[in-house]
Amino acid sequence: MSIRVAVFDDNAKRREGLQMLIDSTDNMSCVGAWPDCREVVRHVMETTPDVVLMDIDMPHVDGIEGVTLIRKQFKDVKILMQTVFEDNEKIFDAILAGANGYLLKQTAPDRILESIREAMGGGAPMTPSIARKVLTLFAQPFKKSGDLQSLTAREHDVLSLLVRGHSYKMAAAQLEIGVETL
Repeated sequence: MSIRVAVFDDNAKRREGLQMLIDSTDNMSCVGAWPDCREVVRHVMETTPDVVLMDIDMPHVDGIEGVTLIRKQFKDVKILMQTVFEDNEKIFDAILAGANGYLLKQTAPDRILESIREAMGGGAPMTPSIARKVLTLFAQPFKKSGDLQSLTAREHDVLSLLVRGHSYKMAAAQLEIGVETL
């Protein structure tokens, strides 16, 4: 089965690079690439991607609004945000809009491909620095409510590995459990 990927990024060279990377990878194909999200619903409808790589900062209609528009009609499409921003508000907004993962643009090409596969497998790929920010954002209410204290030892182990940047697959292997058990 080939993973169909669509790219939304206002940088033409980056779009071209991502298209070449995806098209040169076994079992992946780039079904389209666009500089903004003005017609994101039409593009997704016409190309039926499994995964969308979405830049946040684009002209006209930005990536966060693009995610919101996609989610209204396409619940099963996986959306990975790509950005140069480590801004807490943008991370939070992207996740609330329905993003499945969040990668920095300087992420290595092999990690981008791994993240696409991870998202297809039900994961939520994030670069380590973003994962730390996300956990910090969400830890504050948990500390107050006591939810973090109610985690089992195994749940603490999993959370610790994810914070350190392990993928779900890597964490499962290290803990000698199945990914579906996480």
